[in-house]
Amino acid sequence: MLATPLTLNLDTVRLTDEQFYELCQNNHELKFERNSKGELIIMSPVGGESGNRESELIIDLGNWNRQTKLGYTFSSSTVFKLPNGADRSPDASWIKRERWEALPPEQKRKFPPIAPDFVMELRSETDSLKILREKMQEYIEAGVQLAWLINPQQQQVEIYRPQKEIEIRNLPTELSGENVLPGFNLNLALFL
Repeated sequence: MLATPLTLNLDTVRLTDEQFYELCQNNHELKFERNSKGELIIMSPVGGESGNRESELIIDLGNWNRQTKLGYTFSSSTVFKLPNGADRSPDASWIKRERWEALPPEQKRKFPPIAPDFVMELRSETDSLKILREKMQEYIEAGVQLAWLINPQQQQVEIYRPQKEIEIRNLPTELSGENVLPGFNLNLALFL
């Protein structure tokens, strides 16, 4: 069984954005995030099933994006600097073309200071549902327009939108990208 993420309280040590970036660059074997309180979160790697499911989600999103050319797709290795100070890396994400292209090259190379328009999180065996739900709320508060939390353990998906109640659907289901990802549909039958 994989270990759960480790959260370090750094109250007395505040990493600058540059220091956090360097920490990540110097420790490629680890995956780091920071929450809005400045706590450092060291993520454990996922197992084969979760890795395969995550890959399939990114492929579907990427294929849709290649056809529409409406934006840019990002993997779980991408860290975004959110407006609340958190540094987060969703399992899959997407940003509208004009928003991404408005960023200067230096911001694109490091941890972009932008909230994606869309994010997907896939709950793995070791993920705390409470912590993932808090993360999803953080995304929406940061400006994400549509977010999906896929929870194979409970055979559900939670859909987050700004200023709307969380919608919960049982699997299998088909999700629509709505007006955020026009024409994108994701069949979650593979999560059974």
